[in-house]
Amino acid sequence: MTDSALTHVYVLLDRSGSMSSIADETAGGFAAFVREQQAVAGRCKLSLAQFDDVYERVYAAVDIQDVPPLVLQPRGSTALHDAMVRLIGEAGAELAALPEPERPGTVLVAVLTDGHENASREASGAMVKALVERQQHQYGWQFTYLGANQDAVLTAHGLGIRAEDALTYAAGNVDAAFSGQSAKTRRLREARMAGASLAEASAHSAYTAQERRAAGGEVPRE
Repeated sequence: MTDSALTHVYVLLDRSGSMSSIADETAGGFAAFVREQQAVAGRCKLSLAQFDDVYERVYAAVDIQDVPPLVLQPRGSTALHDAMVRLIGEAGAELAALPEPERPGTVLVAVLTDGHENASREASGAMVKALVERQQHQYGWQFTYLGANQDAVLTAHGLGIRAEDALTYAAGNVDAAFSGQSAKTRRLREARMAGASLAEASAHSAYTAQERRAAGGEVPRE
């Protein structure tokens, strides 16, 4: 059995040049996310990767209480597909290497970007979608997609991520986007701690209409 009290959050953060105008807000929003998760019951580990047209793993499996401040230095273009394939592959290998009792009962991959894919050389959207869907269906991984300057729900759909797990945010509402992500993550973790199945916890943790409006995105129609 995996450790039902442990959540591992993998954050994939866009650091391409277009993030320059919201770099400070992103660092502040990330810090608030970490503080809020530190107060949630249960244990949590966080891994961070950044990408532009180069992928960089910043740190891996750090206890949420010990996460360092975010250093974001925007540059380059947006190789989103390559970065998602790389992170998912690394995460899968790391988790598979752990004894089963040490594996997290909940795995969440959160992708945050303010631009469209424009620089991947190895992976396509179809490749990402197949990989995401496999991890969701076979291993119960949770995915979220936060996108600015785009229809995040539409983009996420092409990557295999469900509409209820995608959040469109306005560039001026970075704090609200991180707040929505933190609340969603808290609901997911608390539901799992209360004994909910992954499917039940996933349904319970969907972004709310209020969170979507606060972030500046439209509420998807049913």
